[in-house]
Amino acid sequence: MNYVKVAVLFGLAWCLNHVAPGVLNHLQQLAGVESPMALSLWCISVFLLFGWASSKAAEGTVLPSFTLQLLVGIVLHDALSPLSTQLTLSVVVCTAMAAIILKSGGDEIERKVFLQIAFPTLMLAVLGYLVTFFVMFGLLTALGLDGRTAALLSAILGSTDPAALIPTLKLLVFKNHYQRVTHLSVAESALNDAVGAIFTGAVCLMIFSGVEPTGMVQLGAGLFGGDNLNHLGQQLIFGVVAGCVGWLGMFVFERYKSDPIRHGENDKPYDFAIVLAVPLGTFALAQAIDGNGFLAAFVAGLLANFNHGSQHFHGLLRSMEVKIESVAKPTVFMMMGPFVAIDALLETAWLGLCVSLLLMFVARPLAVLVSLWPTHITWREKLFVCAVRETGVIPVVLAVITLAQLPDLSLLLPLTAWVVIWTLTLLPAITPWWAQKLNLLATTPPLFIH
Repeated sequence: MNYVKVAVLFGLAWCLNHVAPGVLNHLQQLAGVESPMALSLWCISVFLLFGWASSKAAEGTVLPSFTLQLLVGIVLHDALSPLSTQLTLSVVVCTAMAAIILKSGGDEIERKVFLQIAFPTLMLAVLGYLVTFFVMFGLLTALGLDGRTAALLSAILGSTDPAALIPTLKLLVFKNHYQRVTHLSVAESALNDAVGAIFTGAVCLMIFSGVEPTGMVQLGAGLFGGDNLNHLGQQLIFGVVAGCVGWLGMFVFERYKSDPIRHGENDKPYDFAIVLAVPLGTFALAQAIDGNGFLAAFVAGLLANFNHGSQHFHGLLRSMEVKIESVAKPTVFMMMGPFVAIDALLETAWLGLCVSLLLMFVARPLAVLVSLWPTHITWREKLFVCAVRETGVIPVVLAVITLAQLPDLSLLLPLTAWVVIWTLTLLPAITPWWAQKLNLLATTPPLFIH
């Protein structure tokens, strides 16, 4: 019965997509500003309605809601077509949502816990990302992809995402000695999302400068040479600086709210505006000073970390989580729809499967074993982390942003979509079984995680 809901969901999406061209044609005939306003509200309504419906349909199945949202978005390709002609708007929406999600990723990790695992996290998020990047570039070129597509796809797919992993980990009870693998998995994702954004921007800059990465040597020389290396440094340093400014804003706000005499213990509904303003303002500041906005948003969240120390912020945190799960993430995943048609997805199915398997079972284990070799992480934990390799929100955002700059790279979005589909569907399903096989759990895991 649960999978009947999934079938009904796709049936409704197909029907709406079938009638959408007529509806959109009528809306485009409206006079003045009524036409763009109506088209925008149509797309927003579709995102919200089918984002919610996908989450409901996923309940009781092994399919994560995010996988359904991405696939439903692609089925609704024609219904969401107004966004395909508004690339700037799509990029702005994706970037804003990603900044908010990354800020919440920083909030998710308690500072004390992060400091305890800071070294392995940095090794996995930075060195592990580089290993993934260069290994995937070699594998993708061996599959026949051109150098530009292979370099950009490798940079985009280097970012992990615990979107479906976090609900899974919350249902697993690890032995005390192995609790840090859950924190390591979440911390790696939040940090290497920023690393992925920096390197994707660097690869774009390298391509715009005329460098054609036909091989590993050309890629390395173009990426770490001259102006590009300077750009990487600026993105990193000024991104951290902007993040510290964002943290300062949250610190001042926390001091303001913690005065019970003047302001009371409870948060107010309008306080949520500050929670949204900090990641967006921090991102804009980073962009203005040539830093990386994604890194800045994460650093602001990690340093502020208000959710663990201030009881009067817990309501705001819960409100943020609800809005991210119900609005931000569904919107980002369904944003694939306007840019990837079903035909393109089917044409790249075999190649997408190959790329996904190589990423999960070749590049990821190599990245984990190399980057965590000098750490005190045990072999069991390393083997578990090898299977934590989801690709989600930030790679989708980076793919859409890259498409806006390089629209001729037609394989970029379909292949990103396939990797998201396979990693979000397969890895969370096997995580409980794999953790039990490695004897990391204190209790038997549940059979179903959704």
